Amino acid sequence: MNFLARQKKLREHLATTRFDALLISHLPNIRYLCGFTGSAGLLLVEEAGSVFFTDARYDTQGREEVKGAKVLIARKALLNEFGEWLRARRKRSGGWTIGLEGEHLSVAEKKRLADLLPSGLRLRDAPATVERARMVKDDDELRLLRAAVRLGATLFDRALEVLRPGVNEADVAAEMEYAARRAGAEEMSFPTIIASGARSALPHGRATQQTITPDGFVVCDFGVILAGYCSDQTRTVWVGAASGIVSQEARQAYESVREAQQAAIAAVRPGISVAEVDAAARDVLRKAALGRYFTHSTGHGVGLEIHEAPRLAAGQKEALKPGMVITIEPGVYFPGKWGVRIEDMVAVSKDGCEVLTPTSKDFLAV
Repeated sequence: MNFLARQKKLREHLATTRFDALLISHLPNIRYLCGFTGSAGLLLVEEAGSVFFTDARYDTQGREEVKGAKVLIARKALLNEFGEWLRARRKRSGGWTIGLEGEHLSVAEKKRLADLLPSGLRLRDAPATVERARMVKDDDELRLLRAAVRLGATLFDRALEVLRPGVNEADVAAEMEYAARRAGAEEMSFPTIIASGARSALPHGRATQQTITPDGFVVCDFGVILAGYCSDQTRTVWVGAASGIVSQEARQAYESVREAQQAAIAAVRPGISVAEVDAAARDVLRKAALGRYFTHSTGHGVGLEIHEAPRLAAGQKEALKPGMVITIEPGVYFPGKWGVRIEDMVAVSKDGCEVLTPTSKDFLAV
């Protein structure tokens, strides 16, 4: 990762704003800018350079990982250490305006920081500049995301080996998560969703002790973190292959969702708005008289976090650019009955898109 180039770009942007410095407190943004992977840190970026603050737990790790910034080890709470550091260089920082990541600091933290700073120094919420930079992935990030997607996709093979009537949802999730660890994943991107029967109508129905019963859908939504980057995939399977009975309604719903997902993927290209991609999926489901059962957005960005900008939904104006990585995940949900969702990760290319998820989307009964 070219952390020096990322900080240089941020400093160049800083020169065009009313801020003298930016205080980065959101850990994924810190990792993006300087490479630190620990759980406590602050990164001050100013035109003259960058300073990274962490505590004694990360003395060795910080000095090994952090690129492009001076590392200072705090002997007290990070905000207090930062305030004292600024007071010590009061002459240099007098009249400064520091931009804060307003969405990632609590009201109490902002107040505490304001109380610690020398007079004449102002704090202001800054735009989400780093998050916007993170929307477009570089070649190194795309390589890591492809690897995470490939590893994550293998977990569906394990799910199919154990997913049967009489097995509970949590056991299926546990087998997938164990396989992920054995394959080298750092952790799961989010708590694994294995939602069977009526629970498949819950878009975020995390795995429970509920026993999987025959003749119903099971939504499997899962992902892994590999080298810091997330994967996200959903497949829906029908349980009850032994009976050979799948209702026409269930099969039609599945095929409509698959068609909607393909329509949205086909719409992905540079310059198109995320709202247009969302509309492509909704149009298919509306024509199938299923539009009102699609209750969430069509997708979201993925990277160092499982949910990143942009959001693919009506009213969103962001235009897709080469290097963006998004999910395409339409679904339909019938409360108390069942639900269907299909999700792939997609990278926007110069002339269209690349579907990263390798798993088949054919109707599958087990």
